[in-house]
Amino acid sequence: MRVVIAPDSFKESMSAPRAAAAMARGVRAAVPRARVIEVPMSDGGEGFTRAVAASLGARLRRVETIDALGRPTAGLMAVAGTTAVMEMATCCGLELIEPRERDILGSDTRGVGRLIRAALDAGARRILLGIGGSATNDGGAGMLAELGVRLLGPGGRRIDPAPRGLASLERVDASGLDARLASVSIEVACDVDNPLLGPRGASAVFGPQKGAGPEQVARLDEVLAAWARLTGHADLAQRAGAGAAGGLGFALMALLGARLVPGVELVARAVGLEGLIAGADLVLTGEGSVDAQTLAGKTPAGVARIASARGVPTVVLAGRVGADADALLEAGCLAVVSISQGDATSPAHALEIAEPSAERAAASIMRLWAHRAPC
Repeated sequence: MRVVIAPDSFKESMSAPRAAAAMARGVRAAVPRARVIEVPMSDGGEGFTRAVAASLGARLRRVETIDALGRPTAGLMAVAGTTAVMEMATCCGLELIEPRERDILGSDTRGVGRLIRAALDAGARRILLGIGGSATNDGGAGMLAELGVRLLGPGGRRIDPAPRGLASLERVDASGLDARLASVSIEVACDVDNPLLGPRGASAVFGPQKGAGPEQVARLDEVLAAWARLTGHADLAQRAGAGAAGGLGFALMALLGARLVPGVELVARAVGLEGLIAGADLVLTGEGSVDAQTLAGKTPAGVARIASARGVPTVVLAGRVGADADALLEAGCLAVVSISQGDATSPAHALEIAEPSAERAAASIMRLWAHRAPC
């Protein structure tokens, strides 16, 4: 029996490699003779750089940058020839900020701009950028400010690129944008298809996850609407993916000419997932939380579609399974299984025991599967 294990990270509990290893232990415990292939995945969030770097034979390096609150941190970049790979989660990710410290109105993407500048300094002509897992909602203003765009308020004074400062924005001067960007292609791994504005926009859908209340959501949407208009690219505000990473997708398309692609597809091509799945008996995938939105570009849905095209069934494991998660069956999933156990005394405890829970769930799945398709 051949089993491919291709999960994303389980946020705040397991990285993708750790999740894959836990599931693999469960498979081997239930079916010792199974051939297990571990393929840690990413849809553009945590783990994107390492997943793609491994396939390119790229060298990993740390880059001095800042987090979403402007505090010094070390971002991660991989370089292979003239290709640079990076992810915003390593500098402006939500997981880098403690819940009590989160301030969506005071957070920005300047750290991403510093990562991109480091890639330019390294001679990159092609940049692969993952933008999942963000803590920001600044429409990419911070990134652009780091790359030479001037954000001007009353009296021509420069303003803070975080939403609190953007509220007083009057003019966007892109004449100082780093000239090297004109000869660089940027491919963005995006895990959502949301527009910048409106009920499905960055602020309404993702703002609450980053700590925004109802009044702040409305304010943020107004700030981003003005931002889109003042950049001169309001026509892109409703484009799919413009709302990714708090509107960073919009800025990347509008001023840097980036191309947004489903992150799971980019990573799948890089790691050769389709070839690894060919001939497999079963695929296990998963991430921390799954629901109907998972179909919009998240790893489990992408992996399931690839496996379904090859006629291989897929089981999704998750820490939290939303009431509408059955929508994943449309993507070719055989089943969606929660790894949560009755012995978890609290959500925090459930995160702590995620690895043994994933191992136990995978073992249970394999015992059932082995009766159906014995080795």
